[in-house]
Amino acid sequence: MTMSGTYVTEVPLKGKAEKHYKRWSREHNLFPDAIGHHIQGVTVHDGDWDSHDTIKIWNYTWDGKEELFKEMVEMDDENMAVTINGLEGHVMEELKVFVVTYQFIPMSEEGCLCKITMVWEKRNEDSPEPINYMKFVEMMVADMDDHILQDQE
Repeated sequence: MTMSGTYVTEVPLKGKAEKHYKRWSREHNLFPDAIGHHIQGVTVHDGDWDSHDTIKIWNYTWDGKEELFKEMVEMDDENMAVTINGLEGHVMEELKVFVVTYQFIPMSEEGCLCKITMVWEKRNEDSPEPINYMKFVEMMVADMDDHILQDQE
């Protein structure tokens, strides 16, 4: 049974890459209003909304359950990439490593592509692979696009 792996997917988006990157790197406080059916709250635990290595706590709903996730955020402004490193929370009960990178790649004047890379390592062989978390991340990215488009108008 596989103990670690990497998932990669691409989500086509209609909103501008710069808008998506700004939202995913520095505007996490807007997530409950934008995609409240997924994210109920985001708070800064250490740092601030705009800084590299800020630690944030997310309250979210997945598969009908309220869950918590504590992360450290890294930002790469040049490549419009945001990396989150899992520190604590429900997902970290089953995984030793949980790192997700969102890179927003301009594809046209109006649209972009979000390349999502998820690196993971399980705590033990009995833990399931985190494919459901990858699906959750894809849904959040796609759902955020609608909110980004409203802001662009």
